[in-house]
Amino acid sequence: MLQQIIDRRLAGKNKSIGNRERFLRRYQQQVREAVRRAVDARGIRDIEKGEDIRIPKRDIGEPVFGHGQGGSREVVHPGNQEYVRGDKIERPKGGGGGGRGSGQASDSGEGEDDFVFHLTKEEFMQMFFDDLALPRMTRTQLAETPEMKSQRAGYSNTGTPANLSVLRSMRGAIGRRIAIGANARAELQSLRDQLAALGTTGGDEAVEAERKRLQLRIEGLRARLDAIPYLDPIDLRFRNRVKVPVPTAKAVMFCLMDVSGSMDEARKELAKRFFILLYLFLTRHYEKIDLVFIRHHTQAQEVDEENFFHARETGGTVVSSALVLMDEIIRARYPIGDWNIYGAQASDGDNWHHDSGRCREILTETLLPKCRYFAYVQVAEEEQNLWEEYARLQESEPHFAMRKVSDASEIYPVFRDLFKPKGVNA
Repeated sequence: MLQQIIDRRLAGKNKSIGNRERFLRRYQQQVREAVRRAVDARGIRDIEKGEDIRIPKRDIGEPVFGHGQGGSREVVHPGNQEYVRGDKIERPKGGGGGGRGSGQASDSGEGEDDFVFHLTKEEFMQMFFDDLALPRMTRTQLAETPEMKSQRAGYSNTGTPANLSVLRSMRGAIGRRIAIGANARAELQSLRDQLAALGTTGGDEAVEAERKRLQLRIEGLRARLDAIPYLDPIDLRFRNRVKVPVPTAKAVMFCLMDVSGSMDEARKELAKRFFILLYLFLTRHYEKIDLVFIRHHTQAQEVDEENFFHARETGGTVVSSALVLMDEIIRARYPIGDWNIYGAQASDGDNWHHDSGRCREILTETLLPKCRYFAYVQVAEEEQNLWEEYARLQESEPHFAMRKVSDASEIYPVFRDLFKPKGVNA
């Protein structure tokens, strides 16, 4: 018998969770495009919020079947002074119906408004970071406090009702009934054969007595077989699970931001927007990840999240100071055998001329051999000496990537391009 499970749990305002999830999957492309447009228009503090999504009615229309007029028909239109038999009549021009209110007003036509629905904060962020992952993530050795994973370990005679294995329990019950009743069923069949050999009527008193004895014995065996319980507590089997330690994918992301005098408010806004996307992405998708925030001008300093995004200290530009500090922190706190190390750097590319070559050397000889992935984002269009030095790395280092952004609308596409899955994630 075919069985079907229907999920009737209700979300807010009595809307079905299942229907909503199917709708989001069906119109995923339109919703994702609407999310991208919403992000482009948002400020930094408004990134992690819900959104009203508008889908054009033409994208959600469904095909329908209808009955055409068909056949060969002749119609007389009263008051006709323009057409004769065989002329083709143009379709009437409508107007003013539906859409977003564009076009001229009209007294004819009809239409529908665009479909508007609200994405919750969780749905918005899920769509926002869909299909992103840290590149080249691998499992490292067991941590000091190992991650425990639940694993199947056969069956147990005791457990909670939620872990009851109905199939295994019924299989055991059938086997028990077969084993207990095997001898009785064999004897019952033998007695039936003997009774059939005696016949149903006729015979002397001895035959009649034997017939009654066999019938009483048969009834006794039937009662004995019927008394065997269909399902006994000893038949119950519960799925058993045990906790086993597994390797954990520990990762650390270094966020390096230029706060020198050449970084005006517009460029700092672009850098902050990029790092906020990165911060939200990492904290939502990975439980075991460390974030290290480094601000730099002529000197680099490790700061907390609040100072990284909101401190106003500024100065000259020596980019290598941030790279040197990153290497010192790695050697002090993050052994490369235990951690997946990532770096993301944002700058306008303006650097002390003699320092850019040193930055390339530090990355080539020190940091990139330790990092699984390093991304550089230049928040300015013009290519300066730092960009030129980093461009030489891109040709020889596959786990180094660099992009340019000069407008807020470019942040989201660049972010997705930098952190789309590359390689195999363990």
